[in-house]
Amino acid sequence: MERLSGVKILVADDHDLVRETIAAFLIAEGIEVADTAATLPDAIQAMSQTRYDLMLLDYDMPSMAGLSGLVQALAEGRGTRVALMSGSTSRALAEAALAAGAIGYVPKKMASRAMVAAVRLMAKGDIFAPIGLLQSDVAPGALMAMLTRRETSVLRGICEGKSNKEIARDLTLQEVTVKLHVKTLSRKLDAKNRTHAAMIARNGGFF
Repeated sequence: MERLSGVKILVADDHDLVRETIAAFLIAEGIEVADTAATLPDAIQAMSQTRYDLMLLDYDMPSMAGLSGLVQALAEGRGTRVALMSGSTSRALAEAALAAGAIGYVPKKMASRAMVAAVRLMAKGDIFAPIGLLQSDVAPGALMAMLTRRETSVLRGICEGKSNKEIARDLTLQEVTVKLHVKTLSRKLDAKNRTHAAMIARNGGFF
C-alpha cells in the first residue's frame, strides 16, 4: 500500500460518524494525516493553522449556504484544494462545483475504495468527478466508439500506468505522436487530463 508521505487531508462534515469514518479509513489506506471539522467555520480555522493538500467539504452542512461555502473555503483556504462531497448524485451540482473551482465532486454513495482512489488523485492535483455524472447523457460505449484504433491502444497504455515514452516504444511511434493521440482522445472523451481519461475507460469497464 502506497503511503502518501506528508499528505494532509481535512474532512469537513457535520455528521460525527461520517467524518470520523472517512478520516479513519483514509488513515488506514495510507493517507498520513486526516483531520476533521464539524462546521465550515471550523474547517476554515483549521486551514488557517495547517496547510492541507485537500479538503473534503460536505455540501449539505448547515453552515454551507450552498456553493457559497465552497467559494468561501477556496478563498480562505490558503491554496488548499477543495472537493465537494454530497449525498446527491446531481450532474448539475457536480458541474457547478467544478466551475466554482472545486478539484472534484465526491458522492457519498461511492464505494470506500473508490473514494480513497479519488482522494489520492485530487491530493496530487488531478480533477475528479464520476463520469456517470458529467456525461450521464452519453453511454460509455458511445464515447469509446469515437476513438480510433490507435487512440484506443494509447488509452490502454495509459490505463496500464505507462508513460508516453513507454507507450511510444510499445506501439513503435514517436513520443510526440503519442502526445498528440493523448490530447485528441482526451478531447473526445471530454477528459480533463490523461488520468481522467483512464478513469473514464475503467468506469466503463473497457480495460
